[in-house]
Amino acid sequence: MYDRLTGVEERFSEVEKRLSDPKILNDREAYQKYTREHADLGKIVSVFRKYKQTVTELDESMELLRDKDPEIKEMARDEVEALTLKKEDLEKNLKRLLLPKDPNDEKNVIIEIRAGTGGEEAGLFVSDLFRMYTKYAELKNWKVEVLNHHATGIGGLKEIIALIHGKGAYSFLKYESGIHRVQRVPETEAQGRIHTSAVTVAVLPEAEDVEVHIDPGEIKVDVYRSTGPGGQSVNTTDSAVRITHLPTGIVVTCQDEKSQLKNKNKGMKVLRARLLDRMTREQNEKRSQERKSQIGDGDRSGRIRTYNFPQGRVTDHRIGLTLYKLESILQGEIDEIIEGLITYYQTQALQNAESAGVH
Repeated sequence: MYDRLTGVEERFSEVEKRLSDPKILNDREAYQKYTREHADLGKIVSVFRKYKQTVTELDESMELLRDKDPEIKEMARDEVEALTLKKEDLEKNLKRLLLPKDPNDEKNVIIEIRAGTGGEEAGLFVSDLFRMYTKYAELKNWKVEVLNHHATGIGGLKEIIALIHGKGAYSFLKYESGIHRVQRVPETEAQGRIHTSAVTVAVLPEAEDVEVHIDPGEIKVDVYRSTGPGGQSVNTTDSAVRITHLPTGIVVTCQDEKSQLKNKNKGMKVLRARLLDRMTREQNEKRSQERKSQIGDGDRSGRIRTYNFPQGRVTDHRIGLTLYKLESILQGEIDEIIEGLITYYQTQALQNAESAGVH
């Protein structure tokens, strides 16, 4: 690990020199590239330099343990104890910082929320979750763009797909993929019985054109009139678009815009994201379990969180975290849950790296 960190520090110094080079300063693309690298490496180098300073101070304190003066030896013992703990903490931090970085972390995300079991009540909770993520995005100064949605007749949503623009959006939201369960008394329930409904959330990194090439000959585009709740026509022109990717069978529909071209462009964004997600998951299946946990792709297969309205309780089942602040969470205050998930998956990745002999 020390050799790797030394290499990182050398690269950091090299990048610093390049940032002062007039040629780089006049090349906007190169300057931005090196600025990003400098910032990323700087996080590691800052901790590494603290670590080296701590090791030096620890060595000096160890020397003082040999002093004949009892008072100096006692002070040295206290110093050694404190510095040893500090060194261990810095080592753990450095190991986390050296973990392989998810290449998608800095990307925008496409979030897809769909009603599962529970009928109309599930549709209402889709609306609640979308509002929660929208409020969270506002707190982060991110922008939310609805790509497609299908409303129900009582104010809910069968599904909604949105693009969230924001630096590092994927790194924060990637663990939201999965089944979100809600327990509450529906407004239509006369007996006051608690119903359990489920909603699925999928979080996909936005894919660039260069990452996913789509052959125009491999897609089929159908146009039709947009429809609202109950099937009534919304627009008088065939502006809604259905895109079918023939090799995979993936189908994307988009009808939110009155322009057929805009709907097609939005639909292609969703299609690219789904194809990138499919490619990533296929690659992950070929890799070891350790690598899969390191990149933290989020488990979409099972129940991840329960929102219990009668008790005002939210529980994330993956990390065993229960919070009695459901209202504020539904207002987008989900940082505590997200930070807990990030720490949990980083710790898992660190343990897997150590068990695999990565030092």
